[in-house]
Amino acid sequence: MVSMGQCYYNETIGFFYNNSGKELSSHWRPKDVVVVALGLTVSVLVLLTNLLVIAAIASNRRFHQPIYYLLGNLAAADLFAGVAYLFLMFHTGPRTARLSVEGWFVRQGLLDTSLTASVATLLAIAVERHRSVMAVQLHSRLPHGRVVMLIVGVWVAALGLGLLPAHFWHCLCALDRCSRMAPLLSRSYLAVWALSSLLVFLLMVAVYTRIFFFVRRRVQRMAEHVSCHPRYRETTLSLVKTVVIILGAFVVCWTPGQVVLLLDGLDCKSCDVLAVEKYFLLLAEANSLVNAVVYSCRDAEMRRTFRRLLCCLCLRRSTHESARYAPSTRTGASTRIMLPENGHPLMDSTL
Repeated sequence: MVSMGQCYYNETIGFFYNNSGKELSSHWRPKDVVVVALGLTVSVLVLLTNLLVIAAIASNRRFHQPIYYLLGNLAAADLFAGVAYLFLMFHTGPRTARLSVEGWFVRQGLLDTSLTASVATLLAIAVERHRSVMAVQLHSRLPHGRVVMLIVGVWVAALGLGLLPAHFWHCLCALDRCSRMAPLLSRSYLAVWALSSLLVFLLMVAVYTRIFFFVRRRVQRMAEHVSCHPRYRETTLSLVKTVVIILGAFVVCWTPGQVVLLLDGLDCKSCDVLAVEKYFLLLAEANSLVNAVVYSCRDAEMRRTFRRLLCCLCLRRSTHESARYAPSTRTGASTRIMLPENGHPLMDSTL
């Protein structure tokens, strides 16, 4: 018999899942296998892609600028999200029942912190882009201190939202407030998280819309004095494409999850949120992969750095294999390998 006002810190995970009406499987179902297979694939891709972005920013001095610090922070948050989702995949399905209450909160806290950091960094990047465009300021001249404060603010907010449920914003002492998707969390927490993400999206729409109209007016004014209508059209279309890609990626990846979180947070009894929650969480995690493509891979210099890093890796492996299988062919001659893009040496190897 469950009594109101009593706390249930020592109960099992199954107790809370039964209370919320969420099924806790005792064996691997086909749906569980599919979700884990897709989740592991997405997690590995997220880890590899964002590691490459971080390595590119660290290795190329041209990226040692404030705006790229934000891109590096986005890659770090998405890398963290990949680790958190990977941890979830190894502690889901039938393994969920074996978690302690503390272990469940660790699993949930990792996800909440990493995804909050990723979303908050997207907003920080939008704000800095707006500031640099309105001030007609080069990205390299953005104040370092301001960017550092933004990054610190992002992680303070992320850690706050990630740690609050385990200490305060749970339903262990109020079982009637438990959500269905996350049976140990209060429904109000889910509603606040969903509304916060929606607010971030609306702010991003406002910021990028203002950037678009500002740049369009500026280029149009220049076109009146200089005969450059094709360039004006090209610049405008390029800006539209960028804004649509950024906002479209956010909508596609985050909106489904935000909707089901909000419905569960508002205690929609007729909404079957449990039927789609795992797939929508996977879609939100995929945003950590999409971010690397949208914010980094579209940069020409970043793509060149990626190629240089990957070529360097392949050449080192090739050199290692050559030394392994043909050790007697060494002559002491030094060979310098050059990159065709810029002619700078990638590495020196003795073959």
